[in-house]
Parts: sequence; C-alpha cells; structure tokens
Amino acid sequence: MASIVIDRVERRNALDTESCRQLHSALTGAVADGARAVVLSGEGGNFCAGADLGTVRDAGFGTALRSVLDALCELPVACIAAVEGFALGAGVQLAVACDLRVVQPSARFGVPAARLGLMVDHWTVQRVATMVGHATARAMLMAAEQIDGETALRLGLGQRSGGPVEALAWAREIAALAPLSVAGHKLALNRLEAAPSDADVEAAHRRAWSSADVAEGMLAFREKRPPRFSGS
Repeated sequence: MASIVIDRVERRNALDTESCRQLHSALTGAVADGARAVVLSGEGGNFCAGADLGTVRDAGFGTALRSVLDALCELPVACIAAVEGFALGAGVQLAVACDLRVVQPSARFGVPAARLGLMVDHWTVQRVATMVGHATARAMLMAAEQIDGETALRLGLGQRSGGPVEALAWAREIAALAPLSVAGHKLALNRLEAAPSDADVEAAHRRAWSSADVAEGMLAFREKRPPRFSGS
C-alpha cells in the first residue's frame, strides 16, 4: 500500500506541469515497488483546487496531466482518492480517474471551466456523467455548479465517508485481497467505458482553448472581476 500526497498548500494543491510529472512518477514508482493499493490525497485540508492557472496553457501541461489520469486508470491496483476540501477542475479529473473515493461530507466538487472560457476533454465529460448521472453532470459542466460531499456520497461518486485515515484503512483491506482479481476486475470495468472519440467534440475543445474568451477568462480571474465573454 502507498500513500501519495499532493503538497502545494500555498496553491490549495493546484497542479502545474512539474507537479503532474512528480505525481506520475510517484504513482508508477509505488506500483513498481510492490504497492497493492494507492491512496491519493491532498495536504492542508484540500484535495486539489484544479490546474494552476499560471501554467494551465503551457505546452506541456495537458500532456503531463493526461499522463497522471492515464496512470490512475491503468495501474493494475486499486487507486483511492481521499477527498476533503476542494476538488475542482483537475481535482475532479483526478478523483474520477481513481477507482474509489473516500469523501468528507464537507468536500466540494466542481468543474469551473465555463467561468474561465475553458473546456474539459471528452473523457472527463464521460467519466463525470457516468459517476454522478447525466442531470448532475449537466449542472456541473454547463452551469459550473458545485456539489458537496454529502451529495457526492448519495450519488455514488463517493463510496465511503471519511478522509485520508479512512482511505488508508480501506486500502489495507484491498491490499490483502487477491491482486490478480483486483487487477482483472479493474481492467474489465475500464473496458465497459468505450474510449470517447468524436471529431465534433474535439473541434469544440480546440475552439474553446484557442478563443478570445479563454484569454478574457484568465485576465478576469487575475484581476478579480467578472469576465466579459463574447463567444469568440
């Protein structure tokens, strides 16, 4: 069993390119060292407040984040997210990439991309909708609404209530199970989700990320004012 902690407390554990690379290395290294379960948590009372907006448009950030999400999905062990405080944007992506989630009732899940002129990828839309249901996913993605931990537990996004201590206890239980069974079931469950590939959705994603609105969203965030989006 391995415990991996995101430690960027000064940024509420928001991810930049380097922290994504470190996280990927920690995940793959833990399994290479024999871990049979992995717990991912955040330092200082927050899971992950999203992507660090100072580097989110850097050339390597998307690739580095994608490698972490792929690792969580593909590692042949159970990956458990211990979610407390904020899980926003990339924090939601990390949480849904994990196999299981232990959630504090006071946690907050949200995808604020529409407040910034951004768009999450098709995989994230599919994964969120699968876990919380299409109606709640529409509110989270199209209206940028948040859900609290109690709602996440009720919807099944969280399977157990608690924090890192409870997540570690669950990981110990899972680590004692037959590893080939766990790995095989994880593989079979992942295969139930067809890999999303849609040219129109991919084009919409590119348009959002190259738009004037995304520049306005970032500027408004830095200037602490409401954005003025034009749809271009």
